[in-house]
Amino acid sequence: MEKYSSGLVSESFWFIEFKKIIKLRNESKSWDDIKNLCLNNNLLGISKEYRARRIYGYLKNRVNVLDEGLINIFINADLTTQKIINIIAIAKKNRLFFEFLYEVYREKVILGAVELTDSDISIFFKNKQEQDEDISKWTDVTLKRLSSTYMNFLTDAGFLIVIDKQKRIAPPILDISLENYLKDNGEKQMLKAIRGTD
Repeated sequence: MEKYSSGLVSESFWFIEFKKIIKLRNESKSWDDIKNLCLNNNLLGISKEYRARRIYGYLKNRVNVLDEGLINIFINADLTTQKIINIIAIAKKNRLFFEFLYEVYREKVILGAVELTDSDISIFFKNKQEQDEDISKWTDVTLKRLSSTYMNFLTDAGFLIVIDKQKRIAPPILDISLENYLKDNGEKQMLKAIRGTD
């Protein structure tokens, strides 16, 4: 079983950058070519080379969890579906974020809850700290930053809509090709996590 990681505190949704890299991969560009474009041609629009290098690394890992089928769906999809695929890639890379989607977001949708609150995330982390020795050692600062990252990801993906500081739940309507892909490729848990179904 993959270990829990707090690594997402260093990441952002990076949708535009993610999209650029998938497009290049779809055009059969090698990772070396893409790295060169990121570092020498400022593909990501980041002036500092060390940051461009780090973000390239994160995005490479994120794109690498997508197979050809998912990349094809992404290339031909609308903006909403592309953002959902970005969330799927993040959740495939990070076990804790996937469990958050499955255990918290999905449950709230099933229960017909209107909003996702900071206390929902706090309870999730508290439970995980009781279950896992590594998470129990994380600082409050790390947990606060992770909470903020998770909320930002869901907002950027359109899973939450912020109205007067209230984070309202807006479960996505999945494109049929993405839904079928997830069903056909053993990703039913992921489908339930993002759509919020039993």
